[in-house]
Amino acid sequence: MSMKDSTFHRAFGTYGIYYNEGKLLVIHKKGGPYTYRYDLPGGSLEDFETIPDALDREFQEETGLTVHSKRLIGTFEFVIQSDWHRASHLHHIAVFFHVLEADGEQSVPEIFDGQDSTGSSWVSRADVDASNASPLVLKAFDYLENPKTETMMRIENWIVKQYVVS
Repeated sequence: MSMKDSTFHRAFGTYGIYYNEGKLLVIHKKGGPYTYRYDLPGGSLEDFETIPDALDREFQEETGLTVHSKRLIGTFEFVIQSDWHRASHLHHIAVFFHVLEADGEQSVPEIFDGQDSTGSSWVSRADVDASNASPLVLKAFDYLENPKTETMMRIENWIVKQYVVS
């Protein structure tokens, strides 16, 4: 594909890395390019919302947990070649926070227009790979293993799943 035939869709969001006892809290994605995969809790900002406030809201909406303490990690970028959103490439810009403290009960998310989580669970590094997790989850584990990990990830020929693979 030539650059002339390439089209871009840019997405921006904020995401939380909540790691406890060797496991990472993930959501079960039901929409977007990471459908039917594990993804990090988080998402897009609403009008007039700050990045930290968006993280707190998205985290609570998608997991049921309330964030009490977090630390900014930084910005990570993912350029994904795919046919999602009628574009040849997705440029996903993600602001990562390390969630240090959260409480409440994990719950099934409330259904509303735009809700793309069907619930949350805890996974270990051995539980995830490119077939069942978003690049954000894979990058989160890379970061946990090495905080100096590359902040840019390019993925060729990403498959947007149409159904759950068991």
